[in-house]
Amino acid sequence: MIEVKCLASGSSGNSYAIDDGESVLLLEAGIPHKRILSGYIDLLPRVAGCCITHEHCDHSRGAAGLAASGIDLYATEGTYHDIDDIRHPYRKNIIRAGTQRDIGSWVVMPFETKHDAAEPVGFLLYSKAAGEKLLFATDTYYIQNRFSGLSVIMVECNYSLPLLRKNAEAGRVTDSMKHRLLESHFSLEHVRDFFKATELSQVRQIYLLHVSAGNGDKKQFVSEIKQATGRPVTAF
Repeated sequence: MIEVKCLASGSSGNSYAIDDGESVLLLEAGIPHKRILSGYIDLLPRVAGCCITHEHCDHSRGAAGLAASGIDLYATEGTYHDIDDIRHPYRKNIIRAGTQRDIGSWVVMPFETKHDAAEPVGFLLYSKAAGEKLLFATDTYYIQNRFSGLSVIMVECNYSLPLLRKNAEAGRVTDSMKHRLLESHFSLEHVRDFFKATELSQVRQIYLLHVSAGNGDKKQFVSEIKQATGRPVTAF
């Protein structure tokens, strides 16, 4: 059975680990690498690599340090282009949307996402050890792919439209920030639509990621997604 751990989730940094009992994959490196290494210290002997969705600092801050510590990185060419401090090029593995890659006991299929980044992707991950599929999608305003046979879903739920509009009207969110959120992040409303279009019969756990502190509400989001899906939901 796949287990999920989280050290950070949000605009200040993102770091997750998925463990199938044989290999561990790190997802994102958006906090200092020393914090990643210490936070997952018990898992380190089984870490097969770190998959990074895009180059923004809250997802890649610790990438260079992980590479220097001997951990292989997996990201698109566009992502690497804007992470210019990786001094161990042999740790840089290029992945492409639509081309699967075996990493330890995992089969990783990147897919395109919609974000203001060079070449962002999400990941469909199959564990050969656990026989389960996990979906990881963050920092995107739309997911065009359709998925089935999933056991675990990790998906961004950044803001709700009513909260964002309220904060914009009160001057707490600038017009430019409002438009950026609308065009680069997944809202509660879009997450609900995504789940309506996703086959959920085998899903045993949903994790909501990257919830905004000002434009989101973890308790509300968990409640609404539980009601919409009938599945256990946790917000990181």
